[in-house]
Amino acid sequence: MIEHYDQLPKRKVLCVDMKSFYASCAAVLHGLDPLTCYLVVVGDTERQGSIVLAASPQVKKEFGIKTGARLFQVPNDPRIQIVNPKMGTYIRMSTEITKLFHRYVPKEAIHTYSVDESFIEVDSVEHIWGDAQTIAAKIRDDMEREFQLPSAIGIGPNMLMAKVCLDIDAKKTGVAEWTYDDVKEKLWKIEPLSKMWGIGSRVEKTLNRMGIFNVGQLAHYPLELLEKKFGVMGNQLYYHAWGVDLSEIGAPIMQGQISFGKSQILLRDYPNPEEVKHVMLEICEEVARRARQHKKVGRTVSLSIGYSHEEFGGGFHRSKTIEQPTNITMDLYETCLQLFNKFYVHKTVRQIAVTLSNIEDDSEMQLDLFRPNRTKQRTLGYVMDSIRHKYGSDAILRAVSYTPAGTAKHRAKLVGGHKA
Repeated sequence: MIEHYDQLPKRKVLCVDMKSFYASCAAVLHGLDPLTCYLVVVGDTERQGSIVLAASPQVKKEFGIKTGARLFQVPNDPRIQIVNPKMGTYIRMSTEITKLFHRYVPKEAIHTYSVDESFIEVDSVEHIWGDAQTIAAKIRDDMEREFQLPSAIGIGPNMLMAKVCLDIDAKKTGVAEWTYDDVKEKLWKIEPLSKMWGIGSRVEKTLNRMGIFNVGQLAHYPLELLEKKFGVMGNQLYYHAWGVDLSEIGAPIMQGQISFGKSQILLRDYPNPEEVKHVMLEICEEVARRARQHKKVGRTVSLSIGYSHEEFGGGFHRSKTIEQPTNITMDLYETCLQLFNKFYVHKTVRQIAVTLSNIEDDSEMQLDLFRPNRTKQRTLGYVMDSIRHKYGSDAILRAVSYTPAGTAKHRAKLVGGHKA
């Protein structure tokens, strides 16, 4: 059990979230009030199966439309405006908001967690601007006045507590603060476990099977048993359940969960397995590139295939751990091919996802007598990345991208997978 919170650092960390960011940006661009308008942003207004990327709070509240729904599920109501995304504009607005944070704290005190969420450590500037609550109120006022964007801010003694405070309380009230005194009364009551930052649906199911259904039960589960079941992540789960997070601003919340992945919902149904393999190779290329960008390699390759709704959905998710860690595209692709050939049941495919996990640093490569070209393949991957970085993502494409099945040429024109 953890009792001595007085021995832990008591920082003041803000977790800033722009409410329904994409929808709010789109509303402002159309001269609408983000909080009262009826607006839905979809990937492509011309396709009924297009995904809802964002919906204004009013649409969510009255019609229950959530991110991830399909365009055909949006009610035919004259009040609802349906628009295409302008990802380039949204990203520029996110950059301008980060510049706003720079007025209050130095660059190293800011961590941009996503386009619409950031962490800010304000300990060193409280003597200038006032306490954390005051700084949070100033930032909210600035964003409302300068960008017409609503926001919510959670405050905590570390990144974890600030984020959970945001999700549980601040999104309802605007600004909220949790301290270590709130662990037992607020943190431990969180249920289901998926509401806790860092716990995904799979980990939640595993914990449920262990008889753990809320954060309080997780906090009182024997640490050694959690470590035996989850390894390093078991240690982090235990301490997070007590509100303890010693990671610095910018560090990933669950070090043991780092992975690189890409999921793609296809623009049409793919009934031909050979065409599916073409897109699978493109996705493996992107996952390998992301791993190389962070100078990482991985041992476990996961493939997810989702079948078309026309065939009543379904699909499979399977993983394979390989002997040598890699970030070589063809290593990932060959492993995915093995999984695909073993588990695919000749249905029409609509979604493909590839993930590389069990990550470690790309510091050295073990020589393989049976695969003497691996070192050259590894170097070639980094060279191709540098060319794409300089001349654009479509500067070098594999031949499959020029076939009717390929999607990379189309996606190269997008920003964040959507219209710029």
